[in-house]
Amino acid sequence: MKENGKTKSARDTFTGSFGYVMATAASAVGLGNIWRFPYLAAKYGGGIFLIIYLVLVVTFGHAMLMSETALGRMTRKSAVGAFQSFGSNLPLRFGGWINAIVPMLIAPYYCFIGGWIVKYLYEYLAGNTASLAENNYFTSFITTFSSTEICFIVFTALTFLIVLMGVGNGVEKASKILMPLLVLLAIVIAVYSMTRPGAMEGVRYFFIPNFRKLSLMTLVAAMGQMFFSLSIAMGILYTYGSYLKKDGDIVKTSRLVETFDSGVSILAGLMIIPAIFAFLGGSEENIRSGPSLMFITIPKILESMGLGQIPGIIFFFMVLFAALTSSISLMESGVSTFMDQAGWSRSRSCVVMGIIMLLLGTACALGYDAWSSVQPLGMSILDFFDFLTNSIMMPLAALFTCVLIIKYAGIRSVVEEIRISSPFKGEKTYIVTIKYLAPIILIIILISSVAATFGWLKI
Repeated sequence: MKENGKTKSARDTFTGSFGYVMATAASAVGLGNIWRFPYLAAKYGGGIFLIIYLVLVVTFGHAMLMSETALGRMTRKSAVGAFQSFGSNLPLRFGGWINAIVPMLIAPYYCFIGGWIVKYLYEYLAGNTASLAENNYFTSFITTFSSTEICFIVFTALTFLIVLMGVGNGVEKASKILMPLLVLLAIVIAVYSMTRPGAMEGVRYFFIPNFRKLSLMTLVAAMGQMFFSLSIAMGILYTYGSYLKKDGDIVKTSRLVETFDSGVSILAGLMIIPAIFAFLGGSEENIRSGPSLMFITIPKILESMGLGQIPGIIFFFMVLFAALTSSISLMESGVSTFMDQAGWSRSRSCVVMGIIMLLLGTACALGYDAWSSVQPLGMSILDFFDFLTNSIMMPLAALFTCVLIIKYAGIRSVVEEIRISSPFKGEKTYIVTIKYLAPIILIIILISSVAATFGWLKI
């Protein structure tokens, strides 16, 4: 059978399950794990947040991860083609394209933030540790277009070159090297952080649940972090599933991806939360500071240790690996869509996706400088893209996946696809989750995210 002048057998594939696990885990593990997870865990109760998050990962997250992977492998298509394989009506067309467009919009601003990491790593390599610890350094840097644009282009170029090399030579090989190294570096930094005087208070806060801190927003925040962390509703799992061979155990590989992703999140929590308690006393202002935990607080901590350069180099190398592996998967999803839908070659698809990333990423950079007065919905350009994709499009994309399975593909067909290579013992739980639990959770995420953004729900 031919598609766009190519046979199905000509489609790229991962060399094996390990390559798939590493590439998918690499997609899931990114900046959200390094700074977003610790920030949310600290803000929403520490141990109670962690428990809720892990429960959601092994239930809702597991079901959605398997579903998108199975649909990708079943159809041998990225998100748009996977949806259209079951019909051409409007809901199917919309569902496919919203899954495909999400990574095309996220990749540009993700690479822009990746450029910040390039800048910090460069400064640490150059030995400029004292300047990084200054109060106004981060703000001064992100509001200077020329500096942010150069670093953004460097990060984007790294992503482009790896994706251009293809699935086996680029995406898979990079993931096999970068992911184990990321874990190793995370373990080293976490151990160092936990052994500082006063750090055990942060460890206890992170692991021991305080049920008095349980609230609706704890549940919503844990849902959102799990949802975004596993790369659900970004078209990525459809794409990577389409590269997975029929003998790839979907149940086992999904569990491995979840374990890897959750493990790195916990390591990130152990890197950052104990350090905040050890060096800054665990104040509410510092522990809730979000991005500044990495770009402002960490340099201050390293400088206060008197060993700023070497730990700083190690830390930001690790963060660079995490950011790069995720940006690769975001770009690969867009490239796969162009290859499938337009019949373009990988190189042409990479160039088009690269142009999109450069244009939208540059808009994000200008949003902190010359275009700072441009405030869609009262947000910066970067924050607007983040709100549009994370709060609106991704929950909708996942809801359409549920509709695709329930109404068009059929739950039994997806179950049988999983059974091709997996002893599927959790079939009944999976069916209940997809039919009832997942849609409810996704609707809660969608409504609460919008309500919180517009101030209708207090966080």
